[in-house]
Amino acid sequence: MPDTKTARTWIAPTYGGPGVLELVDADVPSPGPGQVTIDVRAVGMNPADYKGFAAGDDPSKLPLSIGYEVAGVLSAVGPDTEIASGGGAVGDEVLAFRISGGYTTALTVSADDVFAKPASLGFPEAANLLLAGATAAEMLDVVGVQKGDTIVVHGASGAVGVSVLQQARLFGVRVIGTASQDRFDVVRRFGGDPVLYGDGLEQRIRDEAPEGIAAALDTVGTDEAVDVSLALIDDRRRLVSIAAFGRAADDGFRVIGGAMPASAAFRDHARAHLIHLAASGDLVVPMARTFSFTSAVDALELLRTGHPGGKLALVP
Repeated sequence: MPDTKTARTWIAPTYGGPGVLELVDADVPSPGPGQVTIDVRAVGMNPADYKGFAAGDDPSKLPLSIGYEVAGVLSAVGPDTEIASGGGAVGDEVLAFRISGGYTTALTVSADDVFAKPASLGFPEAANLLLAGATAAEMLDVVGVQKGDTIVVHGASGAVGVSVLQQARLFGVRVIGTASQDRFDVVRRFGGDPVLYGDGLEQRIRDEAPEGIAAALDTVGTDEAVDVSLALIDDRRRLVSIAAFGRAADDGFRVIGGAMPASAAFRDHARAHLIHLAASGDLVVPMARTFSFTSAVDALELLRTGHPGGKLALVP
């Protein structure tokens, strides 16, 4: 029998804020057919991480695991197994997305969710590529962007917004991006035209885009973002949000989310293409800060309450 591998793993033993998290020891099973074990070098951080344990009333689901994407090094490969991008040997650098329990120092996962890490990406960047990137790709897809369109993106300087800016540029799509004044440089750096959110937003967008707005992508979920989008576009099928679920039910526009079957299928399919874009330099992941693995609570508090100015990662 092989020695049992042990990892340090963050769990939520109860519902609440980041302060409820506990760091525990967990056994890492040896990989079977179709599985690999990853020694984690960086944990990607996303708002979905804390939303998963922020509220709930079903104790049978506790404790909850946290985290959907990591990057690291293969430490074991199951029998007759290849990773999703082909091959895969102990020592290879990889990234994994649409996994569960990513806030850990090691884990065994389905090889179908594991891809070779581009050499041009550091581990923190690789660990933060796919959740935001796949969300952005799906937003562009569901509204049917076409070359020559002008679209508005609410929250354009955030992680999903920055990925939308870069991917839209590859489509030949112009993006008007809402942001705070101090984030205008980020919107411009990634190919968008910034406008200040707040009172008068609709008219500022109309002035910036006299050709009209073909579609609206909402990453923030505010009433302002929804109301302005509804005023700017005629076809509500061309408004999508990742946050305004209540308004979508009332106003008849699109919402997407990783837990939805259609979204999950799209995002799984998009992974290889997004990695190719990153490898070629067409899609970058701006990092704001890395934290030590043991500082997950502080990192999540910054993610939840602040504006980091880029992606965050935990580094074991």
